[in-house]
Amino acid sequence: MRWLITGGCGFIGLSLISELLDQGDHHIRVLDNLSVGSKEGLAAISSLTLFNGEAGQACGAIGTNGGNNIDLVVADIRNAGPLLAAAEGADVIVHLAANTGVAPSVADPRSDCEINVMGVLNALEAARGQSVSRFVFASSGAPIGEVVPPIHEEMPAHPVSPYGASKLAGEGYCSAYFRTFGVQTVALRFGNVYGPGSGHKDSVIAKFIRRALKGEELVVYGDGSQTRDFLYITDLVNAVTRAASKPGIGGEVFQIASNRETSVTEIVNALHEVLGRAGIDGVKVRNDAPRQGDVMRNFSDTSKAAMLLGWEPKTTLDSGLKTTIDWFVSG
Repeated sequence: MRWLITGGCGFIGLSLISELLDQGDHHIRVLDNLSVGSKEGLAAISSLTLFNGEAGQACGAIGTNGGNNIDLVVADIRNAGPLLAAAEGADVIVHLAANTGVAPSVADPRSDCEINVMGVLNALEAARGQSVSRFVFASSGAPIGEVVPPIHEEMPAHPVSPYGASKLAGEGYCSAYFRTFGVQTVALRFGNVYGPGSGHKDSVIAKFIRRALKGEELVVYGDGSQTRDFLYITDLVNAVTRAASKPGIGGEVFQIASNRETSVTEIVNALHEVLGRAGIDGVKVRNDAPRQGDVMRNFSDTSKAAMLLGWEPKTTLDSGLKTTIDWFVSG
């Protein structure tokens, strides 16, 4: 297959690309503005050709770069032209590039909207303009808002944060482009993803591990009773590859998570135990005021993904935390 992966230099993107390269016989193009990831991170897992998307250089169809297995186009998803050019020849677009997380969206709702809403619109237009047969959109549980979980795909959406609103808009555009233009869109609502390679992430597990390794206290917002659904990276990558190739799922939305409710306090306790086994003791915890836009409970019913994608999470939290901490320690 020929892939265009936006935001491919980030944590999830690099993990997906590593899996595709291991499979072999894929041509991959990455479009990334390098605001979080880096060319060096991508180069470390592949050979690559660098194109300057911001300058508008033609990069040609995917798979025509002289035998290299991967291209990098340095461009921003808010710019439609480079995205359209980068999509030439693609069989599938995986749209990962986004402003991620509730806190940044609360601090700057306009920027969150410009990146997440205009970004997905530009990516969908690229798919339509280049006749790309499958479009996989990285969404979140945030569109649903404050509900009694488990979250499932038929629940009405009432987002609490601007981030949730922007992801809901992305899902809406995916639905419209499937029903109006025939673009085979699939929206995946990711759980809280963690695992090796997440060193730059500001998500709770990565942040807690970084602070613990530096001897800093862990900051819990609120009393720690808020819950999330933590998903290991290899399980997520498996869901993305299935969504990119499974026939007959155009226009669908899937909850992609562990199907398990875990409180922040439980995560802290589990980290204490796994860190202790790694010889890291004495980690302190401090509670701070709750953050605006955070929901109290969040975990997913993944039965639709099991039925239509043939996907189920495989990695236990204890096993995933151990592998993640080992990666942080060795890095």
